[in-house]
Amino acid sequence: MDAKWISAGAANGFIAVAAGAFGAHYLKTKLSAGDLATFEVAVRYQMYHGLTLLALGFLGDSRAPGLTGASAWCFLAGIVLFSGSLYGLSLAGWKWLGPITPLGGVLFLAGWLLLFIQGLGLARTPAPM
Repeated sequence: MDAKWISAGAANGFIAVAAGAFGAHYLKTKLSAGDLATFEVAVRYQMYHGLTLLALGFLGDSRAPGLTGASAWCFLAGIVLFSGSLYGLSLAGWKWLGPITPLGGVLFLAGWLLLFIQGLGLARTPAPM
């Protein structure tokens, strides 16, 4: 187990639930439909990757040192850049954040690719008897 990823996943899950409730109960009357949809994408991807961080925390680095941690760092940075930029775009109208969003998406893809590579390696490793 890796407590830092469990904590990071739990914190992001908490923030995503709080942001989702804020969006559903307060922002739906304050934002345009397009901005609300953007906000909801930010919440959804934060939750997806928060749950993934939680799972990686329980998986730990025991069978593929480095790959789990590298994947988790990609997911955490992806949350900050992807969801963070979408929150800024939808809530504050900060258009300059638009080019940052795809960088977060690339980090999400990198994290999933690292997990795929780890999975290939683990599939070839015989299970202990």
